[in-house]
Amino acid sequence: MQSLFEWDFARKTGDLKEILARNLKEFGPGLEEKTFAAELCAGVTKKMPVIDKIIEKAAPQWPIDQISIVDRNILRIGLYELIYEDKKAVPPKVAINEAIELAKNFGGDSSGKFVNGVLGTIYKEMSKSESPEEAAAPKAKKRAGTSAAKEKSND
Repeated sequence: MQSLFEWDFARKTGDLKEILARNLKEFGPGLEEKTFAAELCAGVTKKMPVIDKIIEKAAPQWPIDQISIVDRNILRIGLYELIYEDKKAVPPKVAINEAIELAKNFGGDSSGKFVNGVLGTIYKEMSKSESPEEAAAPKAKKRAGTSAAKEKSND
């Protein structure tokens, strides 16, 4: 989380791999699973456009750039684990609880509740038939197809 925070704080201009390597060297010398942190950062950044759209849909009153950097990156990590990680390795409720604990420890006074609300909303939506990525996709394509069909039937 710290490396994603630093990278995001620098407006995504630094090399995240270098930031992560430096942070692991400084703060995680005894950490056995260094590849997990690298895989998590790579996964979050690869899926960030989709993840951010899902967050914005779940919290429409909070545009992604108005969410605090700490909360935003906790949500990204939690959502990545919720959607893309192996459910046996990281059960959804564990991913949500870990994100809430991170928010309580590193975020503001209401961060835990905010993260819980956003991830809880997304988790409920995941039980519906649409995949999270489909749920985040703009609905314009469906509307455009419908409009074209209506115009065709009016001819």
